[in-house]
Amino acid sequence: MRHFVIVALLIAVLTPLIYVGLDASHVMPIEASAQAVPVDWMWNMDMGAIAFLFALVMVPLIYALIVFRRRKGESGDAEPGTDSKTLEVTWTVIPLVLVTVFAYLGAYSLGETRLVAPNAMEIGVTAHQWDWSFTYPGGFTSNELHLPVNRQVLLKMQSLDVIHSFWVPEFRVKQDVVPGRTTDLRITPTRTGDYQVRCAELCGASHTYMIRSVIVSSEATYQAWVKDQTAAAAALLAQGGPAAGQAFVVQSGCAACHSLDGSKLTGPTWRGLFGSRVTLSDGTTVTADEAYLTESILDPNAKVVRGFQAGIMPKFALTDDQVKFVVAYLETLK
Repeated sequence: MRHFVIVALLIAVLTPLIYVGLDASHVMPIEASAQAVPVDWMWNMDMGAIAFLFALVMVPLIYALIVFRRRKGESGDAEPGTDSKTLEVTWTVIPLVLVTVFAYLGAYSLGETRLVAPNAMEIGVTAHQWDWSFTYPGGFTSNELHLPVNRQVLLKMQSLDVIHSFWVPEFRVKQDVVPGRTTDLRITPTRTGDYQVRCAELCGASHTYMIRSVIVSSEATYQAWVKDQTAAAAALLAQGGPAAGQAFVVQSGCAACHSLDGSKLTGPTWRGLFGSRVTLSDGTTVTADEAYLTESILDPNAKVVRGFQAGIMPKFALTDDQVKFVVAYLETLK
């Protein structure tokens, strides 16, 4: 009985020491969203369980190696042990109960991260090899994600090519971005500052460089930025022509799939495309005039170029002016 008491005391002492050591390592970055609170709470619960289980295994092991080691001069066998059904039931039932409890806590934490706020603002996220672009309620697009603090944002995310994963470590939560469907992620930033969105799904050769800035600011600062971006977009739209088309192409990340130097990417190159003869997947040819380019922008799968796959490029909801400006820009790429 004395050995059981000593082992229990050692486990009771070692468990908090291990937990403090793990916590002091600062594995997690700063907590910068409302969703991070239940995630970190669950993380701390897990660390406590890990500390206890580590002590529960290592203390009896090391204690037995020291206390019950074979002493000098001893040559006999150890006293044989006997089966204990009580012990077997105990170490089966207790872990089962603990796993069930942690399953409930995990489900509860997941529910907390998905709480819906009635005033959530919706922002579109487009992922592609290897970049992010963000479309705001004002209709303009940016390569930076700007968010107001203490206001929930619903990210509606799409991928243009392969599976990506939206992840800001300080926000904790992440969500896969899957081609052919729209996935949602809710974030409520609680701390102003500059962060980075990363792709957490291996997506190709330049996966590690798929990083963009996430800027969380006060509501007033955010609204001022939106006002400036809306005015700039309106001015560019009023200017029209190739310049407006080029700006839209850059903001939308079109160059990730269509090269401007003649190299082959996910989609056909745009260099020298306007006015050229294009061979389609069915063997026919067509002239890349204004009508063909307009159709291809609005419905990329209507006429698929030979050597490229159908269904890769989604349909974009562009206005007539936007399509006209993009076509005007393509005409300049000789």
